[in-house]
Amino acid sequence: MLGGVSEMECRSIYKVLDNLGAQRSEEDFITVKEVLAMETSKPKRNMYVIACAVLASTNSVLLGYDIGVMSGAVLFIRKDLDIKDLEVEILIGSLNIICLLGAALAGKTSDAVGRRWTMALAALIFFVGAVVMSLAPSFAWLMVGRLVAGMGVGYALVIAPVYTAEVAPASTRGTLTCFPEIFINLGILLGYVANYAFQGLPAHYSWRVMLGMGVIPPFFIGVFVLFMPESPRWLIMKNRNEDAMKVLLRTSDSEAEAEERLAQIMEGIQYAQKNLKKGGQSSEVDPLKSEGEGTWGELIFKPTLTIRRMLMVGLGVQFFQQASGIDATVYYSPVTFKKAGIKSQNAILGATMAMGFVKTGFIVLAAFFIDKVGRRPLLLTSTAGSTLSLAGLALCLIVVGKTSGSAHEAFAFLAVIAACSNVAFFSIGLGPVNWVMGAEIYPLRLRAKAAGIGVGVNRLVSGVVSITFLSFSKAISVPGVFFFYASFSFLAVGFVYWFVPETKGKTLEEIVEFFNIRSSGKTATPSELELGNGKSSTRPTEATQATEPTESKA
Repeated sequence: MLGGVSEMECRSIYKVLDNLGAQRSEEDFITVKEVLAMETSKPKRNMYVIACAVLASTNSVLLGYDIGVMSGAVLFIRKDLDIKDLEVEILIGSLNIICLLGAALAGKTSDAVGRRWTMALAALIFFVGAVVMSLAPSFAWLMVGRLVAGMGVGYALVIAPVYTAEVAPASTRGTLTCFPEIFINLGILLGYVANYAFQGLPAHYSWRVMLGMGVIPPFFIGVFVLFMPESPRWLIMKNRNEDAMKVLLRTSDSEAEAEERLAQIMEGIQYAQKNLKKGGQSSEVDPLKSEGEGTWGELIFKPTLTIRRMLMVGLGVQFFQQASGIDATVYYSPVTFKKAGIKSQNAILGATMAMGFVKTGFIVLAAFFIDKVGRRPLLLTSTAGSTLSLAGLALCLIVVGKTSGSAHEAFAFLAVIAACSNVAFFSIGLGPVNWVMGAEIYPLRLRAKAAGIGVGVNRLVSGVVSITFLSFSKAISVPGVFFFYASFSFLAVGFVYWFVPETKGKTLEEIVEFFNIRSSGKTATPSELELGNGKSSTRPTEATQATEPTESKA
């Protein structure tokens, strides 16, 4: 004991003093204990930040509604337009492929016109696509509307998590960046409900009404944009520092945090201008624009070791999210439930809607725990649970095909439970965390484009899964396909355990610093970190250990 302060308190105080670069002295204990009390106290809930995250995340409803509604609408499109399995696969999977173009353009567009107006553009594009699909007189025109809508979805998937991550303070960034995934699931549920509600209409009109209802979300998004602030990081990129500070004051947990966030971004700008002068480049070039010269080279052609590690984690999580077959489970749930022995169309759509409720409920649950439990525990639980659920679903489908009577009905019920279990486990980890990490692990100058690449990988794998499901199931059977997806989910467990770090509670700059230390054993100034550079001296061992998350194997 020192002056009535316990040994445990002393160690905590010493850690704070070390971080502050201060000398340890007993006279400082009371002051530092007050600081500790302030730091450990739970910050007040910032309703303004929550409102911003909710409004931004409504963009994700676009993808969710399309996934949900198309799973049921395609049953009636088959009857009305007389399309075959290959055309069904193309219709369903094409949106995910065309998303790549929208995602590729989203980073450049958001840097040019701002995060906010990029959301409005995404909504407008999807609105046009929904109108064309609902009025399509033929399969060709249906595909035109599908491709247009896919562009809007690609924009929306990139910009919603990036905007939320840039607006939110570190204390709630994980929860708020989950919101896009929550709204994807809400959209899926709304699509399922629309299928169930309009199934009684004649086939020629039912799918048109289902798809036509897709114009409602983008209309409200266009209105919501008018009430949203711009991303403070984008405002600083445009030298609108006073406007940025106004946003930071409203979105930070304290005035001190707002000033610190502003200072970190400003220091990055000064460092970039200094480097431009050294390199002989024009001072008119904005070094923080992600479309600036050298950015694609840093990400794809000549990434540093730090950037490579970030890409491995970010793109790896995006890949495994879709390689585990979640979109096949959701898009083709009527096919799966029919294989499970459910014959009534009303019962099939009802089971699909029940799965939508489960998926939405568990993603909301994950949002409450992601900043308390952390990213890694949720990912590990999610991947392990999905592996078991997919294997269980495959086994149930095999048994259903070989039994009859009460045993047949029992295993049909277990198949539905296994499908719901799969989406539940997916929704508590792989669903939300990949968007959170994809928005928070990259430095500012690379964030929008790196997020775009992540969405590209995600949608490409999703497109392959959704385009090949029917053909693949004919080749190796439906149970065989789910065993195949289970193998990827099993590999995801190992990937998360060995390579994915914990980022809970860290600022965006601290996360970049962690990757830099793990890659090079060196630390860097906030400005260098913000720009993705890592030229600095070696950090002392104790400091390195303090920065490294103890849960991570990366």
